[in-house]
Amino acid sequence: MTAATTVTAAIQATDEQPYSYTRHELVEPDWRRFPGWRDVTEAQWRDAQWQRVHCLRNIKQLRALLGDLLEERFYDDLAADQQHLATMSMLLPPQMLNTMAPDAGDDPVKFTEAFYADPIRRYMLPVRSDRDPRWPNHPYSSRDSLHEAEMWAVEGLTHRYPTKVLAEMISTCPQYCGHCTRMDLVGNSTAQVDKHKLALKPVDRQDLMIDYLKKTPGVRDVVVSGGDVANVPWPQLESFLMRLMDIDTVRDIRLATKALAGLPQHWIQPKVVEGLERVARTAHRRGVNLAIHTHVNHVQSVTPLVAEAARTALEVGVRDVRNQGVLMRGVNATPADLLDLCFALQGEANILPYYFYMCDMIPNAEHWRVAVWEAQELQHAIMGYLPGYATPRIVCDVPYVGKRWVHQLHEYDRERGISYWTKNYRTGIEHHDPDALTRQYPYYDPIGTLPDAGQEWWSRQS
Repeated sequence: MTAATTVTAAIQATDEQPYSYTRHELVEPDWRRFPGWRDVTEAQWRDAQWQRVHCLRNIKQLRALLGDLLEERFYDDLAADQQHLATMSMLLPPQMLNTMAPDAGDDPVKFTEAFYADPIRRYMLPVRSDRDPRWPNHPYSSRDSLHEAEMWAVEGLTHRYPTKVLAEMISTCPQYCGHCTRMDLVGNSTAQVDKHKLALKPVDRQDLMIDYLKKTPGVRDVVVSGGDVANVPWPQLESFLMRLMDIDTVRDIRLATKALAGLPQHWIQPKVVEGLERVARTAHRRGVNLAIHTHVNHVQSVTPLVAEAARTALEVGVRDVRNQGVLMRGVNATPADLLDLCFALQGEANILPYYFYMCDMIPNAEHWRVAVWEAQELQHAIMGYLPGYATPRIVCDVPYVGKRWVHQLHEYDRERGISYWTKNYRTGIEHHDPDALTRQYPYYDPIGTLPDAGQEWWSRQS
């Protein structure tokens, strides 16, 4: 090797980056590749009602759609999970299922392997073999892991932060994610979880929320969620938003909807677009910041229809469309997966990457969760590639504390996987707690990520 060749090789080595950006245009996978949708027209596919009617709710419907593409072992695996481990029932819009295994072909063996490996399938259609066989459940997991119901000021209105509230309008969604943090309330009961129910009629619950906000001028920010606001009848949702904007102290309103990605057809239907424009104009006139927060976890979910839904919202006057993803092993917990997703959101769909939450400590979620140190490494790895305003923060939602950047912990026992966090405000249930601002609150890494000594310690505790 000559000296010149050696220098060239050294330059090439230094030119290599841990991540290389390549622009990719968005593509809507061809739904006709599935036997059950071979005759579905584009007009049907774009129709929100068609999407809702043809959601998959059980194994029988999945089998009817996929035919012989999927081997029997997957159906058996899925049935075992639903019987023994699932905390959410199956509800998959065609749009969301169509983003799974888009290039798998039609050979049943190869399709089944691709379907098993698919990142969106992993969290939207979990099977028993996905779960951690030794530690499917952390000893400190809980149904309402963030204690939101404990902090209800009135039914469905969580007052955790001093200036912000969460308004749970409804307990259903257009799609059910396996890792749902509100699995104790949202969706149908499963074999493992008898779901809690909202007791009040929607109109009565909303009246109480509005009354509370009128009497609590320190609240300026309302996250309108559920469930998913896409399941709230539009006239009811529009009325509630207009009432919120009549309260002078409310300055920020955020609409939480995974349906922007899972059922974008909802957000492009004329009656919704026209209503959203009325709300956005009113917000602009009254100086209220109106935003949509969606939930996209993998780049495959970002399709032309999702981009159309986001851009339509912006065109009619919504200030921002932002993404709050969930960090999950096997889905997006690598630097490349996160950056691919963020570039597609920001560059192709006008959706701002905002947060990635660490997966909450709900039952049977250990296979998804990552350790705090892993989240810290991921935050470090994605810095410097995206514009600063579009670089998402990875946050840990610590029970009784709230969102904290993953580097804000106070102490960390890496061997036992216990981190300790502090806070600078009282939640709605701690007004008279003298130790709330000095207490250290624990958070727990998944036990499978710990060294042998740590796992042995937890085995003894259990």
